[in-house]
Amino acid sequence: MCELCDMKLLDLFCGAGGCSVGYYRAGFLDITGVDISPQPHYPYRFVQADALEYVRLHGHEYDVIHASPPCQAYSVTHGLSSGKHEMLVEKTREVLIATGKPYVIENVPGAPLRNPLLLCGTMFGLDVIRHRLFECTPPIYFPPAMCCHDGKSAQGTHLRKKGVTRTPSRKDGFRFVTVVGNGFLVDEGRAAMGIDWMTQQELSQAIPPAYTEFIGKCLMDTIKMC
Repeated sequence: MCELCDMKLLDLFCGAGGCSVGYYRAGFLDITGVDISPQPHYPYRFVQADALEYVRLHGHEYDVIHASPPCQAYSVTHGLSSGKHEMLVEKTREVLIATGKPYVIENVPGAPLRNPLLLCGTMFGLDVIRHRLFECTPPIYFPPAMCCHDGKSAQGTHLRKKGVTRTPSRKDGFRFVTVVGNGFLVDEGRAAMGIDWMTQQELSQAIPPAYTEFIGKCLMDTIKMC
């Protein structure tokens, strides 16, 4: 096994593991996920803990750290929520910088990330339009392709059939699936995201593994040159 494959990667706020699977496919084979909530479908080593407290205590034990702090405070739909959500990007960055390790912070457009890389499912041939920002240290400047939103998306559109209002799906002729909330078919959401192990709720909070597979390979290439 190559020396790079022995590197330990820490995935903070890991959820059900969309990011972790991407890094694994990129060659990071020793992965630990941390989340404050139980994650029964997380596929690798899992620790239930406060993510920021864990990295303060154990961040030095890892070679690369990824963090996906909750995005609700920065989302364009935050006004629809009745709860207050803490803005954690700055706090997350502070503790990651303190480790001195290469790191990635992922969040939604509108989050205060520094010189972020924008990725979308359409860049990877996926049938989901899901823009996410990545603050990478060392930096990654260029995406693998341009966005290709060529076709209709079900987002914001509802059909009424037999007295039931629902979100349309691929079967209705829409090019892209909207993997948000509970208004999509699980099988279609899994296929669109490139994820086959998550529930509907987990899918709605995840990002496609293709994103972090691309980032992980870029990090591997950078580390090889060091």
